[in-house]
Amino acid sequence: MLLSVNIGKPRTNPWNKAPTTGIDKRPVEGPVMVAAPEPTASGAVGLAGDRTFSAGHGGPDQAVYAYAREDLDFWQDELGKPLPDGVFGENLTTTGIDVNGALIGERWRLGSSVVLEVSCPRIPCRTFQGWLDEEGWIKRFTQTARPGAYLRVIEPGEIRTGDPVEIVYRPQHDVTVAVAFRALTSESELLPRLLPIDALPEEQKAKARRRIA
Repeated sequence: MLLSVNIGKPRTNPWNKAPTTGIDKRPVEGPVMVAAPEPTASGAVGLAGDRTFSAGHGGPDQAVYAYAREDLDFWQDELGKPLPDGVFGENLTTTGIDVNGALIGERWRLGSSVVLEVSCPRIPCRTFQGWLDEEGWIKRFTQTARPGAYLRVIEPGEIRTGDPVEIVYRPQHDVTVAVAFRALTSESELLPRLLPIDALPEEQKAKARRRIA
């Protein structure tokens, strides 16, 4: 289920090169239109009214970011502070679905019309660390391997808080979001498993090929 749908509030970014960030996402009421963004470097994303403001994020393969409330609760206990929905910069805070256990290429139906496809894990950056104000956050987040998932838009439409999330397709491989994350960050021996995965963005596959070589 969608526990919340979150839209970014632009704010200054003292932690990275981009002067503005959309990581400050807040739950919104009512329906939100979801559509595939244009393949540009403008930081466009899939939810109407949202942007990343960074050329390194957004676009069709990172149109929507989902993070599980169950994983936020884990970090809430670990960090000893409240973590409201949207605080990790996620567009969708979910409950009852294993986001990190989702297969690359898995498809979800949200509500009655929207279909999203799991494309790749989120890789932590300095903006994420600065926003949470946690020393050593990138290393800690990486070691725990609960990255959440980026998704591309297959069928557009409207979503809202409370919509069901249904897995409607699972590909015939075993590369999950968590496995892809570990391969791309800390366990290079897993990289060959990424190359046959059609749904993984070419950028990640190119990175895997370079590191294998």
